[in-house]
Formats: sequence, structure tokens, C-alpha cells
Amino acid sequence: MRVTGTKALGLRTPIIRESDDLVAVVCNTVKDAIEHENIRINDGDIIGITEAVVARSQGNYANIDHIAADVKANFSEGCLQPGHIGVVFPILSRNRFAMLLKGISRGAEKVTVLLNYPADEVGNQLITWDDVDDKNLNPYSDCLSEADFRRLFGNDVKHRFTGIDYIAYYKSLGSNIDIILCADPKRILEYTDLVIAADIHTRSRTKRALSVAGAKKVIGLDDLLTKPVQIPGFSPCGYNELYGLLGSNKATNDRVKLFPRDCNTFVQKLQQALRELSGKTVEVLVYGDGGFKDPVGGIWELADPVVAPAFTSGLTGTPNELKLKFLADNNFADLSKDEARKAIEQAIKAKAGRDQMGKMESEGTTPRQLTDLLGSLCDLVSGSGDKGTPIVLIQGYFDNYAIN
Repeated sequence: MRVTGTKALGLRTPIIRESDDLVAVVCNTVKDAIEHENIRINDGDIIGITEAVVARSQGNYANIDHIAADVKANFSEGCLQPGHIGVVFPILSRNRFAMLLKGISRGAEKVTVLLNYPADEVGNQLITWDDVDDKNLNPYSDCLSEADFRRLFGNDVKHRFTGIDYIAYYKSLGSNIDIILCADPKRILEYTDLVIAADIHTRSRTKRALSVAGAKKVIGLDDLLTKPVQIPGFSPCGYNELYGLLGSNKATNDRVKLFPRDCNTFVQKLQQALRELSGKTVEVLVYGDGGFKDPVGGIWELADPVVAPAFTSGLTGTPNELKLKFLADNNFADLSKDEARKAIEQAIKAKAGRDQMGKMESEGTTPRQLTDLLGSLCDLVSGSGDKGTPIVLIQGYFDNYAIN
């Protein structure tokens, strides 16, 4: 009987640069792993590639001036330049939003940023709910100016993990930036009716609420840089037709890397190349942030618009599993260990082709898309720092207790 199940291995690659043939890089990395790490590729194995190296190989970058130009283009009427723009619900992140705010600031005469409090969309706290309760505040009705916030909470309010005062930091990114705080996005309309909804997963609702409330124009970060922007002195910039600036990261002090584009073509090409290399059908996905939450800091990791922007067809759907603990404690509790093992194996084999949704035997299994689970696993394995493993090999993921 097998004594191992799912395995996930980070694979080291050379530094990947713009215009590199990423399909060849991945195949060469897998080939090296086969030759030097005694790894055997099997049907149903999974290769995950982080979105960062896909975008880097595509050269999918933009400068702050490209962002500024697209902001102007989106909010200009005739020859008029946009004056006062509101930015609603950005996350608190030097990596994810700071460079975007720089670009927005350059594209407008004045910017008012409405921060959600006590925390942003992904759980980064300005203050705690205990702080809110202690001051008898209602974030949905009590709109605070920066002066109000400082009077209530002091001048040294820093993020517990980064040590950054995000109100002061965001203000420092442009001399025309002001900060207000509220959990109701419509309060921005007291300042301006030209608005950028900067939230990620709640952006459609925010845009709709602002439009209904009378905003003259509302766009999201997903509406900026959806096509190349041409400005004098620069080459045409990168873009993402689906997500725009969502999923972008700081590359330099004046440049961002965008979420990769045309990923479906990439995963199909890579799957075919891996089939030619190994003779096996390997599933492929491009992954970004994992979809998990830190129980201590309350931060939800998912700052990308999706966990997996592209994947091959074998990764479609959700797990169709039985809960072993339930079977052992209920259905087969009166059997001996050997009898229970055989009965459980038989129950697993019998589930083939049958949807377990709603059945007690599946209660407690994880009701999430396979790609969200796999992308989260890949993100945890590869990390976001200096591990140097932007490729993750997952083996045995579709195995179960009945497969020996």
C-alpha cells in the first residue's frame, strides 16, 4: 500500500527576462528535475507557473506616465483635462497600489482617496474593530477627514506587519492627494463626481452604487490600461484587456508589471510541449495570489483579480470527494480496521461519476474551485520572496485512498 499522497515541489529556474521563451524554460526545468532529482512525470501531474514570470517574459510593463495618460484620456471631455478625481477603496499596499496612485495623481489636478476603515478589502487594518467600538464610530456613516482620524487615533498609526503609516505614505505620493476614511463609497460624491473604484473583488458593486448615486463617470482599475497607451518619448506600454491595472505589481519606482495576458494560449502550448517531452498529459495553470486568510493579522492574501488566470481543461470544476472521517466515524464505525479500510476504498471507487454535492458523506470537504485550491497550494510552495521557484510540480493531487 502506498504511504505518500499529494506532493508539491518548487522547481528552480534561471532568472527569467523579457522575451524569454517561457515554454522552453519550463520544459528545460522539468527535464533537469527528471534527470537530477529522480523525478518521474505521470499523467495527471500538474505544473503551476507564477503569473509574475509569465508577465515578465511578455514584457507586460507600464510606466507611471502611461497610467497618467490613460487617466486623462478616460476622464477628459474634449480638450478639457480632468480636475478632481476620487479614488475609492484602494488596498493598503506599497507593492500593489502605491505606483498606481502616483500615476493617477499625475493624471489629475486633485485626488481625494477614500480609504475603507477599519480595514481594506483584503484585511489590512488601519485600526481594529475594537478601536472603532471604543470611539463609538460607525464606519458606514461616520466619514473621517485625516484630521479627524489623527485626533481620534493619534499620529503614529502603523500597519502591524509592514510598519507603514499608509495615510501619510499615500499622501506623500503626490502633492495633490487628500485622504478621507469611510466604509460607504458614495461619500466620495461629496467631493467629486469623477471616480475610480480601486477595489478588486467588490468593484462591480462599488461602480454600480456610485453610478446609481449620481456619479458623472465611474471607472475601475480594470478599465485602465486595457490596451496599449502611446505617449511621446515612450514605447507603447503593456496592457491587460481583461483586468487592466488589477493584478499589477511594483517593478521599479516608476514602473509596474501588469497581470499577464493571453495566458490560455500559453498553457495550451506548454501542455503540448510537456507531452512531447514526457509522453504524459500534464495539466498546467498560471497562478497568482493564493486565496487564503491569515488568522492572526486577518489579511486575505488575494490581491489579484483571480487566483488562476488560465489553466488547461483537466483542472475545471470542484473536488468531488468523500470525507474519510465521516465514513470512519459513522458508516463503518463498527468494522475492524481492515474491514473499514476495504469498505472505505469500495465507497471511494463507487463514487466515480457521481456528484457528491449535498450528501452527508461529503460534508466538510472543501467547496472551492480546483484552480483556487491548486493556485493557493502553488503560491504557498513558491512563496513571494527569494526561494527562486516560480514553477511548482504537483503530483498525486487526483489520487485518493483507494488508489494503491
